[in-house]
Amino acid sequence: MAARPADSFLVLMADQLAAGWLPPYGHSVVQAPHLSRLAQEGTVFESAYTPFPLCAPARAAMLTGRYASRVGVYDNAAEFRAGAPTVVHALRAAGYHTAVSGKMHFVGPDQLHGFEERLTTDIYPADVDWTPDWGRPLEDPLPWYHTMESVLAPGICAAAMQTDYDEEVAYQAVRKLYEIARHRAEQPYFLFVSFTNPHDPWEIPQLFWDRYRRDDIDDPAVPSLPLDEVDPHSRRLRAMCQVDEAQLTAEQIRRARHGYYAAISYVDWQIGKVLRALRDSGLEERTTVLVCADHGEMLGERGLWYKMSFLEPSARIPLIVRGPDGSGVSRGGRRVTQPVSLVDFAPTVLELAGLEVDAIAGPGDGVSLAGTLSSGSAPPHPVVSEYHAEGVQAPAAMVRAGAHKLIVSLEDPDLLYDLDADPRELRDLSGAPESAAVIASLRAELERRLDLADIGERVRASQRERFLVSRALRQGRPTPWDHKPTYDAAAMYIRNREDMYELQRRARLDSATPD
Repeated sequence: MAARPADSFLVLMADQLAAGWLPPYGHSVVQAPHLSRLAQEGTVFESAYTPFPLCAPARAAMLTGRYASRVGVYDNAAEFRAGAPTVVHALRAAGYHTAVSGKMHFVGPDQLHGFEERLTTDIYPADVDWTPDWGRPLEDPLPWYHTMESVLAPGICAAAMQTDYDEEVAYQAVRKLYEIARHRAEQPYFLFVSFTNPHDPWEIPQLFWDRYRRDDIDDPAVPSLPLDEVDPHSRRLRAMCQVDEAQLTAEQIRRARHGYYAAISYVDWQIGKVLRALRDSGLEERTTVLVCADHGEMLGERGLWYKMSFLEPSARIPLIVRGPDGSGVSRGGRRVTQPVSLVDFAPTVLELAGLEVDAIAGPGDGVSLAGTLSSGSAPPHPVVSEYHAEGVQAPAAMVRAGAHKLIVSLEDPDLLYDLDADPRELRDLSGAPESAAVIASLRAELERRLDLADIGERVRASQRERFLVSRALRQGRPTPWDHKPTYDAAAMYIRNREDMYELQRRARLDSATPD
């Protein structure tokens, strides 16, 4: 069959996957052959950023094309309201079959947000119990706040909750691709496949742990810094996660990094299953593949772990796009250096699908990268990220433009880094007189997009409301919002409703690529 322009999309998302730990972004130890192959065949965005370094808000911003605070998703327990239009709604309204397999971390009764089918349940709760408390001392963490347990206890296991989940995610995605090829061949589709690895805890089968020798695991490029030498936000994160109380040894740090690397190889293997099904089903020649993550992982750099920070290992994410031949999406390992954001995802997909970019309630905060995918050059535009969840007690934000990154907060002094000259972010330039003009320009750009004082008032009001709702819903008989996948067994396989052999013939799909 001759190649034709892409009309469909396969999105592959990994949770807590930082760009800097991947081979396409220069890491020499981690093994991720399937992601590496996609990077060689597609376009790699070298400076892509999360719009919010936390799971649920980042995903809300990704799907709506708007900053998470604009749609009220301030943290991992803030409701993603059903009336907020998403790129999925727009595609479905245009005739796309829309389905999701895996983690989305939707909070609230709406567990679909435009998807026609959700093939798995979520791995995290959909209720408001994980509401942060800005009135609580960070040294007195809530039970669900990140602790150092994942760092202290990574290891080899035959089975674990997260690997069980990702096995199901890949299995359902593969089944869906074959179902699309057999029964929806003429309908465009949007399939979102979202894995929970390499999010902690790092509990990985022996096969993937053994891909790395202990001596190959690199130490943090920037070791733990003395508390009096780190910025206030980093000190808060260390206090909340109780990093300093753990007194990690070099061996414990190395073992945790080993676990994270093994988790990347594991999720890459699962991604390979899905890509093989895409190829064997014959859908590859009409499908644009997009790879991304919701946020990164500090992995011991500067003494920090997990996410919740605007520093590069937490905020910078992979973004790789591969289109089929003839689709207008460039191939051949093109690399884009200009900063972009996950909030650009929705307008990009809409333009690639031939739909109006403002199809989801007018112009959003993201910009379409469709032109970049054909030309390889992105028009310079500032990238903004925000953070209003656990680990802070007032809103914080970041703006990146060119080489400069400005980090601001209503409770902290500014931080300014020149990422070209100082990629490890060790030299704060905010106090230098020659930085005044740069700071003024970046602050103006940030203030044009986000009103941090107003956001702070809304966050505190939202927390107060949710504390009451959470207490009430825990009383008596709870009614969970969690998604419960269903299927009709009576309609599956052979149920004597028609000629058995005709049914078998229609269900057969020969491989598009011989072994």
